[in-house]
Amino acid sequence: MAYVPGAVLIAALVAGCSAGTEDDASATDSKPGTLTASAAPPGKYLTLPEACRAIPLATLKDLLPGAAQLPEAQQEKVYEGTPAGTFDTDRRVGCRWASEAPDASRGIAIDFERVVSYDPAVSDDDRAREVYAKKEDAADLPSASLPPDDAEKETPSSDGSPTGNANADGKTDPADTAGATTDGGTAGSPAENLRPRVLDKLGDSAFLDDSLTSAGSTAQHRTVRVVFRTSNVIVTIEYTAQPALSTEVPDSKELQEKAQALGEKLVDRFSE
Repeated sequence: MAYVPGAVLIAALVAGCSAGTEDDASATDSKPGTLTASAAPPGKYLTLPEACRAIPLATLKDLLPGAAQLPEAQQEKVYEGTPAGTFDTDRRVGCRWASEAPDASRGIAIDFERVVSYDPAVSDDDRAREVYAKKEDAADLPSASLPPDDAEKETPSSDGSPTGNANADGKTDPADTAGATTDGGTAGSPAENLRPRVLDKLGDSAFLDDSLTSAGSTAQHRTVRVVFRTSNVIVTIEYTAQPALSTEVPDSKELQEKAQALGEKLVDRFSE
């Protein structure tokens, strides 16, 4: 057996190991078809506005006309609003305002929800689309392809007040009493679409719901709800009105126009 000096033998072994390591690493790096997974992008909005400061004072005065009849100290309290109780203000905030007047009461509430996806394969925007779609489905909007039935339009009652057609759940179709006046007529064009519907020009997607119910034994209570999505935030607006007289029906056209105008202001606020 030939004698190999120890230093030479160690050098040879080290060289062999190094060569093997480099070859293995090279082979690993050169494997075809290897894909690197990337997380879905985060949503556009990382924070939410302060809800009770989201509506300009001039807009609040227009939405709550009865507040102007109150003493100044009470007006200020009304316009301050009441924050909604939420567990995580980074994810959800809201505020509510209400005014009571001898002739009618009105209320406005807004809710901001920032949607976050905890699935790395699903973006915040995609998750927000899913959440919004569930809200729209739950509203059970009438099909846009079905025109209002002229036979179901309102007819004045014996006392001159308009009467709508109650649905199975006791609610009156807003199209039946939209723009109704105390003399039995209607305000605005009959062709105007005041039914619950999808809104085309508000945020990324939006819809409007409108319901009229009896509050107590006599008063009519109308709620107009506008829901829209902008990126990964979903905004809900609820505007309510209840006249003091049982013969009066809250004007659907007015409430819908003001609720949509508020929605446009809030969309612009997110765009700032």
